[in-house]
Amino acid sequence: MNVNSSAIAPSRPPLSRQGPTTTHGLAWGLLGVVAFSFTLPFTRIAVGGDAGAGLDPIVIGCGRAVIAATLAAVVLLVRRVPVPSPGQWLRLVPVSVGVVAGFPILTSLAMRQTTAGHAAVVIGLLPAATAVVAVLLTHERPTPRFWLGATLGVIATVGFTVVAHGSLGGGGVSDVYLVAAVALGALGYAQGGRMSREIGSWQTICWALILASPVMLAATTVALGTRPVHATPGQWGAFLYLAGISMFLGFFAWYRGLAIGPMTTVSQIQLVQPVLSVIWAVVLLGEQLTPALTVGGCVVIGCAAFTVRSRVRDRTTGPGPAFVDPRG
Repeated sequence: MNVNSSAIAPSRPPLSRQGPTTTHGLAWGLLGVVAFSFTLPFTRIAVGGDAGAGLDPIVIGCGRAVIAATLAAVVLLVRRVPVPSPGQWLRLVPVSVGVVAGFPILTSLAMRQTTAGHAAVVIGLLPAATAVVAVLLTHERPTPRFWLGATLGVIATVGFTVVAHGSLGGGGVSDVYLVAAVALGALGYAQGGRMSREIGSWQTICWALILASPVMLAATTVALGTRPVHATPGQWGAFLYLAGISMFLGFFAWYRGLAIGPMTTVSQIQLVQPVLSVIWAVVLLGEQLTPALTVGGCVVIGCAAFTVRSRVRDRTTGPGPAFVDPRG
């Protein structure tokens, strides 16, 4: 009897049945989106107004990464996670630039000069941008139904936020900040999803935070020395949420969902984020919820559901990268 005999070689199910399913990916992605949906309202709370109490946008954007990097270092040491190889460090650079530095800093700067409603309009483009970057970086090939759903989702998201806040508002240099934030965020999300398949989801955000920590610490120190801090307990609480959840734990779920994939499909779950952000604005900031907002929210969610049910083909003939269980 040789080693290839079926009597001693255990049968293996097809690759598609060995790991988590797309449903698991969507569930983890939705959990991450719920965590991220508090980011804009809490950023608005943390920066305050043009006068009075409030944290400097650089302190918010960089300081929360410093706190998150400290938490990441503790987790990595406790779990004794192997240090990435030189090639992996290089591939983590877009993650650090995109979601650790670029997106938080740019959105914090924008929130000083524009309304939450206008920010939600532009940030609503992030799911489609992530899908485009994912197509460029991976072998996923969405169907025409996917692109139709993604396009309708962008239109519905813009319409929803206009109804929610009355106009497109904002403008000026804040638009430059927000568009740049979307571009860098999409790059960080897509590349982070790829790295999650290689080293695990929570490992990806932890090492990306460590990689960016020297620059983030230096920027935070300079900002604190330039402008005295005058913040209320509520603003400090919002800042701690941004550091512990938006910058850290939320990515555990989000990157795991993207790693399970398909990445382009899971990314469209983020279409519901503006809806959730408006709900939190009603609860936390006292904004009014109207019937029009309710209908608009349902349309956005419907577009997301239509999109995530579309199939995604792979350009390769063989299986894609193996999924790395983030709990490992």
